[in-house]
Amino acid sequence: MRRLFLVLLCAATLGACSLSPSRDPYAGYQQNFGTYVTNSGVNTFCLVPNLRLAIWSIETFFRKRVVVSSGYRDPWHNADVGGKDASYHMKCMAADIFIPGVDKSRLIAYAYRNPLVGGLGCYPGRSFIHIDVRSRPRGWDHPVTFSGC
Repeated sequence: MRRLFLVLLCAATLGACSLSPSRDPYAGYQQNFGTYVTNSGVNTFCLVPNLRLAIWSIETFFRKRVVVSSGYRDPWHNADVGGKDASYHMKCMAADIFIPGVDKSRLIAYAYRNPLVGGLGCYPGRSFIHIDVRSRPRGWDHPVTFSGC
């Protein structure tokens, strides 16, 4: 009887523990100049200080790191992905971002209230949002919004 009790106790104890390591939500991403990126083609080298500050404020609020899926784009890459001719990505003033494990709607709501964000794109059906640090029009207390926001 004692042996059966020990077997059941061990099974219950081991069953409550996960033997597989916890999944790192950033395991599939790379780091580029201190920022998580989706792949090695994402350029975050020249992001302007105000954009880095906006990203940092988002990370601070959510207590999680941002992943950039698009940073600086040269004119050819911008044209290939259908970017606007005057895209802020080509000026190092924009990034498409997401945070693993954070609902996109929460990210949008925070970016909308963030005074550092000058432009906000939401792209229905996509996992990321666009933020840029353009100057807001005079008297605006929220960013310029486009693409489904």
